[in-house]
Amino acid sequence: MKHPLRQLLAVVALCTITLPALAASTPAPAPAPTASTQAHQSPEQWLATLKQQHGNITLPSGIATLQLNDDFYYLSPADTERLLTEGWGNPPGHKTLGMIIPKSVSPLAANGWGVIVSYKNDGHISDDDAAKIDYTDLLKQMQADDEEDNKERRKQGYAGLSLLGWAEPPSYDQGSHKMYWARELKADDAQQTTLNYSIRVLGREGVLELNAVAAMADLQTIKQETPKILAFTNFTEGNRYADYDSKTDKLAPYGLAALVAGGIAAKAGLFAKIGVALLALKKFIVLGLVVIAGFFRKLFKRQ
Repeated sequence: MKHPLRQLLAVVALCTITLPALAASTPAPAPAPTASTQAHQSPEQWLATLKQQHGNITLPSGIATLQLNDDFYYLSPADTERLLTEGWGNPPGHKTLGMIIPKSVSPLAANGWGVIVSYKNDGHISDDDAAKIDYTDLLKQMQADDEEDNKERRKQGYAGLSLLGWAEPPSYDQGSHKMYWARELKADDAQQTTLNYSIRVLGREGVLELNAVAAMADLQTIKQETPKILAFTNFTEGNRYADYDSKTDKLAPYGLAALVAGGIAAKAGLFAKIGVALLALKKFIVLGLVVIAGFFRKLFKRQ
């Protein structure tokens, strides 16, 4: 019982997560289940099969905790996978630490949204460059390099994806080692733009990634909720930024500027594999790597 507007037009070999709810005139939820045993469930009945967890949550592997307030609940990695695949029509195989969902709106509604939680252990990210970054210049460089990658994606049969600008300029708190930013993106074959809202918490040996899965129409809502999400997301003792030991711990090969531009892919050799995942009029990729691969090609050539 897949809704036709929620089917993938293109699939990427790299694990991606797509956005819900590009603006729609009527916020009608799409039928989530696909199995025959679920075919007659209403969206509300299907959502009831997901276990909502409240209060203090320790993420898998014990790397971090969520001290949820009354506005949010948490889904386990298994239930997150179900929401992404059965509920939102994404291909299977997403590896996450779970998902944070607001209680105020159904994730199956047109204005539904959530925050995907994951962790990258590329090493300790130095924030020495925090005060030196000119994000206006960085944006221009990312946009200039973007077209080169769009040409390659189009050759491979994927839609081009363009970075239009900052929906929310990057902001970094050097005291808490937390930051956030948002990009406005547009695919060649999409009539509307979409939102890529990124929240990052730096730790001892890696970075906790929180990607808000939402539409541009939800920008103001996400902006209002971001301080709450930042406040209740923290590494556990021994994994915090201040616990870094330069004698024993790995240092990441990039800083904050590269993190914003997509530094996670810098050492992975994945540029040739990156494509665009697009759900017609409904969901869009939140993984920022596709936007900035060219930036790193040039960066590492210079180094």
